[in-house]
Amino acid sequence: MPSGPGAKLTDVAALAKVSVGTVSNVLNRPDQVSFDKRTRVLAAIEELGFVRNESARSLRSGSTRSLGMLVLDVRNPFFTDVALGAENVAEEHKHSLILANSAEDAGREQAYLELFEQQRVQGVLITPYGQVLQRLERMRDRGIPSVLVDRLASTDQFCSVSVDDVAGGATALQHLVSVGSVRPAFVGGPFTLQQVEDRYRGASDAAARAGVPLQLFETPDLKFERGRRIGDLIGNLQPDKRPDAVFAANDQLALGLLQSFAANGLRVPEDIAIIGFDDIDFASQSSIPLSSISQPRQLIGERAAQLLLDEIDAEPGQHVHSQVVFTPELVARQSTTGR
Repeated sequence: MPSGPGAKLTDVAALAKVSVGTVSNVLNRPDQVSFDKRTRVLAAIEELGFVRNESARSLRSGSTRSLGMLVLDVRNPFFTDVALGAENVAEEHKHSLILANSAEDAGREQAYLELFEQQRVQGVLITPYGQVLQRLERMRDRGIPSVLVDRLASTDQFCSVSVDDVAGGATALQHLVSVGSVRPAFVGGPFTLQQVEDRYRGASDAAARAGVPLQLFETPDLKFERGRRIGDLIGNLQPDKRPDAVFAANDQLALGLLQSFAANGLRVPEDIAIIGFDDIDFASQSSIPLSSISQPRQLIGERAAQLLLDEIDAEPGQHVHSQVVFTPELVARQSTTGR
């Protein structure tokens, strides 16, 4: 009798002296099988080293017990933490999580959504980059719902989990003014990302209320290296033209700025203060601990995954879409408070 991966349902049934249907019920509906038969089947599975063929099972059922998750930048620790929260909830519900990286590329984003459909995932968690809502609607019509992550849904046809980025941007700018900034700047981009647009809008409104001008240094992405390049640009400005404080759209940019300023002989925060956004772990561990606007990273992932599973389990037409919005919080550290 075959054993290990070669063992089949029929082999398990023969060894346990039950029908193939009983073995299937033990695997999928154990509550419908008597204790005695269930015990014999489990013992046979253990003895033969039987491994269920999930690929074949998914072909029969039309879906897998998998969730797809597509983020903007898998190298960004913020998204790593969000994914960890989602994975924890998926695991609790006996689902696996397939993590993919759009790398802020619309074509790559579309390719991964196509792959998720081919893999027959039960649902998708996505931080959108391109214009994907119509595509997500078509996927939902085919039985694959989606939840937007780190992005407030612009329609009540989707669930979403996000933070109030406008409020976060305002909080960051208000903090810079409170520590004495009169020439603050915003560093971030692209503005096609709603998060960047909202954070800048919040900072711009707060600057107007405080009566201070807000310089803008727009970037094509939010990566660490981009922060270094902008930091070199700022460091080469004349002192009277140089901002005295910077609000970076995320912590990766802020950490790149911090490294550049140190290399250019600028003291942080005495010459120029810095605050970021996300409060990733590296923010508190940098050579000069970085002030940041904190998001509940794992909680965002947990809530998003739970909303997705709720929609998957709901009867057709019975799911009520929710838009969960967390309030970000200021975490002030030496990069601003050391003045």
